Amino acid sequence: MIERKEYLSMLIENKDRDIIKVVTGVRRCGKSTLFALYINWLQENGIAPDQIISVNLEELEYEALNDYHALYAYIKERLCPDRQNYVFIDEVQNCKGFEKAVDSLFIKPNVEVYITGSNAFMLSGELATLLSGRYITVDMLPFSFWEYCQSTAAQGKAKREQFNDYLRFGSFPYAAQLSRRDADVVPYLEGIYHTILLKDVARREGINDISVLESIVKTLASSVGSPISAKKIADTLCSAGRKISVNTVDRYLRALTDSYLFYEASRYDIKGQQHLKNPGQILYGRYRPSEPPSCGWERRSGTPHRKYRVPGASPAQAQGEYWKAC
Repeated sequence: MIERKEYLSMLIENKDRDIIKVVTGVRRCGKSTLFALYINWLQENGIAPDQIISVNLEELEYEALNDYHALYAYIKERLCPDRQNYVFIDEVQNCKGFEKAVDSLFIKPNVEVYITGSNAFMLSGELATLLSGRYITVDMLPFSFWEYCQSTAAQGKAKREQFNDYLRFGSFPYAAQLSRRDADVVPYLEGIYHTILLKDVARREGINDISVLESIVKTLASSVGSPISAKKIADTLCSAGRKISVNTVDRYLRALTDSYLFYEASRYDIKGQQHLKNPGQILYGRYRPSEPPSCGWERRSGTPHRKYRVPGASPAQAQGEYWKAC
């Protein structure tokens, strides 16, 4: 098991603080593993097992807890009244009305709450309203290149070969354990993609025409590092006989970024009323990790430039800040 030291240290630093810890990130990036690592650390540092309550709402055995009343009752009856309790709820967005259960647990004495979620939408609704100023987020990414080099698949290889594999097969933790063959890795990555597209995007947004959504995804994936215009996408689809409004395209784009299938990099070189013109979006995608972006990377030299994150690098572990000329 690869220790996600950066993210683990964030949880350790905020231990026993009166604040909810929210771990977010794309599906299968290692959020559940991070909880397991942290729980092990707690037990190694004197926390008894009965002080730890862990629920993974993706597991069938917890399906009955997908109602916030049931979730709250289940956790409440397992709390230790005179000791500190550590409550972990994985994939909390699967519970309808989860924010009410989380809020009720948070206000109880001696209860520390940790939750994970696979979309940013969970932070834009009632949770943000109920818990304004009372939670922090740990934004998790798949493996950085440094973390990938610690995996089994990278052992015994030269750095250049490791980097080529990292670009070709992606940075998802489980994919790093598979053999370096398309027949093994590509089906796994496609499974993640379809789960996110259908479960986190289409179902939540009530999208019935999946083919239009996939056309937009392909457009974004082939335009990584370039400005994206919702109007141009809508015009192209309409000219092909598929009627769709700019607002609908914009809603789809927001849903794709909320699900962490793509990441937005806003322009930094505009100000004032230029923001009202909505010049477009620049999106960095993880849709097909097996296909590295075709755009080049370069250090900042002169202006104007746009800023991008190094693929696979987490905020504190990024191998420098890279910029691409406009």
